[in-house]
Amino acid sequence: MSTAHIRVSGRAVEIKRAEKELFPDDGITKADLAAYYRRVGPRILPHLRGRPLMLERHPDGIGAGRFMQKDTPDHFPDWIRRWELPKADGTVTYPVCDDLATLLYLAGQACVTPHRWLSKADRPDHPDRLVFDLDPSGEDFEPVRQAAFSLREVLDELELPAALMTTGSRGLHVLVPLDRRASFDTVRAFARDVAELLADRHPERLTTAARKQAREGRLYLDVQRNGYGQTAVTPYAVRALPGAPVATPLSWSELDDPGLTPRRWTLATIGERLEEEDPWRREPSRGRSVEAARRRLAKL
Repeated sequence: MSTAHIRVSGRAVEIKRAEKELFPDDGITKADLAAYYRRVGPRILPHLRGRPLMLERHPDGIGAGRFMQKDTPDHFPDWIRRWELPKADGTVTYPVCDDLATLLYLAGQACVTPHRWLSKADRPDHPDRLVFDLDPSGEDFEPVRQAAFSLREVLDELELPAALMTTGSRGLHVLVPLDRRASFDTVRAFARDVAELLADRHPERLTTAARKQAREGRLYLDVQRNGYGQTAVTPYAVRALPGAPVATPLSWSELDDPGLTPRRWTLATIGERLEEEDPWRREPSRGRSVEAARRRLAKL
């Protein structure tokens, strides 16, 4: 198979086996994946810069198994930024994607989906994002839509702005910008309390039960991603699923669209959306205080 050579960010990036089909049923090749990430670079890079990554790689295509990679392999070029962080029994040297050359190199390594930390590498235990993962028990999207509206009502009461995105898989993510003052333990405890309040308000359709058997068909308000070393799918990342769906930022008004689904946009259809204004461009970006929000939560 051929090797594609791309010059970007002052680097010469090689995409080996460029014609390798990563999505065989859709005819999507490694070169196609790299071309998409090159196009979406200005939108996805602000969500990647400075963050440790976990790479979801599919070297033989999405139907042939995957592996999740944290440690940066020795064969990665020296110009790819690395950050060594502690873990329970040692350290992990994570890759960090700060520029387009790195993003395309990762695509060339069959990294279909980069999963990012909710904190930056310089303060790894102090997240600047809080995420609620709205995880449905089935394929019906209506419970997800209702949960998102209900969650936003609570966040408005707490004076916390929130951004919305499809996951490209089953549900939606609701993200809150934070000021990086609180630790992950504090943030996760707060997120759990918010989720429990919401479940108490809507016990017939929402739950915080982690065990599937205990959910009884209700939507799971998952806050477990808010922890040290945990990751969440990056906005505009491709998912390793049939059709190559894309995790896509939304405006809140789009939640009313009857045609909305978690896999609404794919590698084949995202192009037109990229020609429009980024729906998160007008979302508040200043990080908010968890402690101030907790004081408000105590009054509800």
